Amino acid sequence: MSGTDFTRSERVGAELLRSLTVILREQVKDPRLGEITLQEVRVSRDLAHAKVFFTCFPLDEHGPEKAKLLNGSLAGFLRHALSRTERLRTIPQLRFVHDDSIVAGEQLEALIDAAVSQSSTQEPI
Repeated sequence: MSGTDFTRSERVGAELLRSLTVILREQVKDPRLGEITLQEVRVSRDLAHAKVFFTCFPLDEHGPEKAKLLNGSLAGFLRHALSRTERLRTIPQLRFVHDDSIVAGEQLEALIDAAVSQSSTQEPI
């Protein structure tokens, strides 16, 4: 296998990501979700479970509350909607996870910027 080959679970994850994005944009009208962006879908090897990573914009606020909302009855609705668009024998159980890596990256970048500016203002010894 070469480096460009993908496993079946990766291909299914990419397809589920595309389909879920369309379903959320066109069929889900819940204003509590606000602006969420699906980042990645990781599907288990047996295709029975899928973790859906998402971020919230602006300011990545209320991620845990939105994860709770998505993992409630909306997960069943989304899974049913996927069953109408995907040609899989079984649709994986969906579990939504708030991805806070963007916020963590911004915090790390701010720390680096502060350290660089502090070191540039100090007099050389």
